[in-house]
Amino acid sequence: MDLKNKKILVLGLSKSGIAAAKCLAKRGADVYITEGKDAKEEYKSKIQDLNNTGIKVETGGHSDDFINGSVFAVTSPGIPPHSKIMKKLNAKNIPVISEIELAYKLTKVPFIAITGTNGKTTTTALTAHILSEVYNAVPCGNYGLPPCDMLDEDLDYFVCECSSFQLEYTKEFAPKISVFTNFTPDHIDWHEGLENYFNAKAKIFKTPQAPVYSVLNAQDEKLLDFSKHCDGEVFLFDGDIGQNCSYIKDDAIYYKRYGTAEKIIDLKDCPLIGHHNYQNVMCAIICAKLTGIENDLLRHAIMTFKVPEHRLEKFAQSGKTVFYNDSKATNPEASLVAIRSFNNCDVALIAGGRDKNTDLTEFCDAIKKHIKTVILLGEAADRFETNLIKNGFDNIIRVDTFEQAVDKSIELKPDVVLLSPACASFDMFSGYEERGKVFKEYVLSKIN
Repeated sequence: MDLKNKKILVLGLSKSGIAAAKCLAKRGADVYITEGKDAKEEYKSKIQDLNNTGIKVETGGHSDDFINGSVFAVTSPGIPPHSKIMKKLNAKNIPVISEIELAYKLTKVPFIAITGTNGKTTTTALTAHILSEVYNAVPCGNYGLPPCDMLDEDLDYFVCECSSFQLEYTKEFAPKISVFTNFTPDHIDWHEGLENYFNAKAKIFKTPQAPVYSVLNAQDEKLLDFSKHCDGEVFLFDGDIGQNCSYIKDDAIYYKRYGTAEKIIDLKDCPLIGHHNYQNVMCAIICAKLTGIENDLLRHAIMTFKVPEHRLEKFAQSGKTVFYNDSKATNPEASLVAIRSFNNCDVALIAGGRDKNTDLTEFCDAIKKHIKTVILLGEAADRFETNLIKNGFDNIIRVDTFEQAVDKSIELKPDVVLLSPACASFDMFSGYEERGKVFKEYVLSKIN
C-alpha cells in the first residue's frame, strides 16, 4: 500500500486503533484518530505520545474536519456497522477496514486465522506455542498484541484470533489457514441478527477471502454443513470424516490427510481437560501439520502448553478441593463446555452476573448431570434460579456478593470449585479479566 502523505482516519483509541495509527504514521501517512468518548485521564499520556509522532487526535465526537478527505478508515473492533459514525463514513464513501486487514495488506507473512464463538483464545495460544517449536510465530489479534504492532518483526506466521467484530470489516483478508472452532448465538445486537454474526465469521472461508486450508468443527451441525460450501482444502476436526481430519480413537488423537491416518498424542498426555479442549488440540494439530511440524515436536509442544488465564484454568488446591477459574465463560454455551468437563465428582459451580438472556435449557440439563451445588449471584440470579428449579435442580445457594460466593464454595469442601459464570461481568467488574483475577486472589487469600 502506498500510504505516503495520504490522510487516513482511525476510529477509536483502543489498543488496535493505536497500533494501526502508529503503523500508518511510520509509513508516511497523515493520521487522524477520532474517539467518540470524552478524554479520560488514562487517555492523556497516550494522546501526548501520539501527538509527538505527528498523529492528530480528537475526543468527544467525530468532526468533519477529521473525517473529510480520508482515503480510508481503520476501525476499532467495538464500533458496530449501524453506529452513527459508520453511517456517516458510508455516506461520504470512505471505505472502512479492520486493523487485522490493514496488517494483512502491509505484510507478506501468512496468517492463521482462528474464529468461532468459544475456544478461540486457547486454540490460538496452543497453535502459536506449537509452531514456535520450529517457526517464529506469535499469537495476535483479539488475543495478544495487534498484528500491526509486529509488522517489523521477522516472523514466519501470525496466529491471529479473529472476533466477529474484526472480521465484519475485512474485505480482502485471506488467511493461509482459517479455523472455525464452533458457532453458538452471541453478539446478536451488535450484528443486528444471528445470520449476520455467522456471515461475519464465515467470510474468511469463501472467495474472495478464501484460505488455502479451511478447518471446521465436525460436531457442529451448522459448521459441518457449511464445510461443504467452503473454499480451500477442507479439514474437519472431532470426527473421522472424509480424507482430511483429526479425531479421537482409543483415547488418543489422530490426524488424517489424503486418507492416511497417524496417531499424534494420547489424551492422558494432554495438559488440557474436557472434550472442548480436546477439540482445541485437534484444531491446533491440523494447523501444525499443515505448516510441516513433525510429530515428536508437536507432541512435546502440546505436553508443555499452559492454559491461558481465565479459561478453565486450574490455579489452586486446598485439601481435596481443586479450584478452576473459567471467568471467560460469559455466556451459557461457554459454561457448558466447562461443566461437562467434570464427571462423577462433587462440583460447586459459581454462576451469575449480567444476563445475556439466552436460552438456559441445555445449561440447566448439564448442571443436573454434572454439578452438585450452584451458587448464584448478580443480576441474572433470579432467572437462573427459576430455570434451574423448573428443570428439576434445586440445590441452589443465593449470595449477595462475590466474596460470599467464594466463602460458601470453600465451606462446602467439594472436589471442585468452578467459577464459570455463564454471564457477562459488568454488573460487578470491569470485565471477565478483573472477575477472574479477583476470584484467584480471594481464593488464595482464604486457603493460604
